[in-house]
Amino acid sequence: MLSQTEFYECKLNYEMDPSDLFDALEAEEDVVVIDARKEFGYRKEHIPMAINLPHREMNEESTSHLDKSKTYVCYCDGIGCNASTKAALNMARLGFKVKELIGGIAWWKLDGYATEGTNGTSGVTMRCAC
Repeated sequence: MLSQTEFYECKLNYEMDPSDLFDALEAEEDVVVIDARKEFGYRKEHIPMAINLPHREMNEESTSHLDKSKTYVCYCDGIGCNASTKAALNMARLGFKVKELIGGIAWWKLDGYATEGTNGTSGVTMRCAC
């Protein structure tokens, strides 16, 4: 049985909140953001710098161009969607280091961060020259 400390350390190994993701992107850490929704959702609105890789399309061929030394942060709409969980599981099975974004794009926007796409929203943007 895990101790409380071990439980929370393990949990933080596999999850990230919007603030931590924003900070990691701004600091140009080795993270890649994956929007695990279908393409139309990504086109409508996505986190800046995110790539679209729907969880149903993840396989060795579709991920062969990705760098396994980076950490991949998967997200979807939010707590009513499990595409990010499915994507994280797929990526882990394919040998990638992966985390899931808590709250998805909904909590990203709730925290005041900008989005891109046809329905992009204004908000806090990154200062890096990414």
